[in-house]
Amino acid sequence: MSVGTSGAIPGTHGVPRPSVPPDAAAAGTGPDPDELPDGLVIADETGRVTCFNAAAARITAVPADQALGRHLEKALPLEDLEGRRWWQLTDPYGGLAIRVAQPERNLLLPGGREVLVSARYVRDRPAGPVRRVVVCLRDTEARRRTERSHAELIATVAHELRSPLTSVKGFTATLLAKWERFTDDQKRLMLETVDADADRVTRLIAELLDISRIDSGRLEVRRQLVDIGAAVGRHVQAYVAAGQPADRFLVRLEQPLPVLWADPDKIDQVLSNLIENAVRHGEGTVTIDVTPAVSPREGEDAGTSVTVSDEGPGIPEESMNRVFTRFWRGSKRGGTGLGLYIVKGIVEAHGGTITVGRAPGAGARFRFTLPVGTPAHLL
Repeated sequence: MSVGTSGAIPGTHGVPRPSVPPDAAAAGTGPDPDELPDGLVIADETGRVTCFNAAAARITAVPADQALGRHLEKALPLEDLEGRRWWQLTDPYGGLAIRVAQPERNLLLPGGREVLVSARYVRDRPAGPVRRVVVCLRDTEARRRTERSHAELIATVAHELRSPLTSVKGFTATLLAKWERFTDDQKRLMLETVDADADRVTRLIAELLDISRIDSGRLEVRRQLVDIGAAVGRHVQAYVAAGQPADRFLVRLEQPLPVLWADPDKIDQVLSNLIENAVRHGEGTVTIDVTPAVSPREGEDAGTSVTVSDEGPGIPEESMNRVFTRFWRGSKRGGTGLGLYIVKGIVEAHGGTITVGRAPGAGARFRFTLPVGTPAHLL
């Protein structure tokens, strides 16, 4: 039976079926309960269920037509984590007359599945009899995924910090205790190692700050004119200066490119991550194509695409949909597994898109497209 139409429900003594969420119930207006993302169960003054929306049916695995008209305790049998029957404990109809709600808590459905439950008691007047009990149900799986993600982040950060900090502590303690015993070359080597490990910790902290801003929607984009071709050239020159053979890189610029307004520091961060992945985890020639493209943002025609591809083993097909998630690491990959997650957040903060696929030479291919992002005062 649909709960999205008006009318009385058999077995409810002619009580009209509410078709509104808790705050709108008394007013008689509101959206169809089946459109609500959370489970909604409403019982009348006799305790009979008059509304059991689609989300409630999904969460409880009880069809709506089996719940409507039944007593609340039978239609929605809930127990607390100690095995006690929740409706007998709370007694909404015979309990304290001043009680108006039950705060959200974890309860158990038959079979042991956890669900978040809150309830509101609707009275015509203060301390009057309960006219309706409105129950909100929420699946705990999303919260559990968030908690697992946070736990993984903490564990990863702790692991990544422990190694460089142990190194820093060990070398500094050794130098302080036995400074005179080491040659200048030995001291330089130790201090260079400490410096490199300090940079590693700084990068990790910067990644954590980026993740925090991305997750909270507070990643700021300070747009300036960006010469994307020159930016790619700088990164390639840095790798060549560090010892990579110049013929390992192939940069192709398709002219004319549209004028690009973006955050130069963040675009450098994206390019650095993608090119580093191709150099470290790919093989053969690293090809970087910069081309004009259709803007991924509505209302703009022009955009710029950058494609970074290599000739290595590539990314397995089954892993393609997880590449931009937190902590993803392909085979032989080290690091925190946060880089591509941050890259995706930066690109999307610019209004752009990023994809991963297989390059013509069977390696990995990353392609991101940015809108031109022209400031409003220049339009």
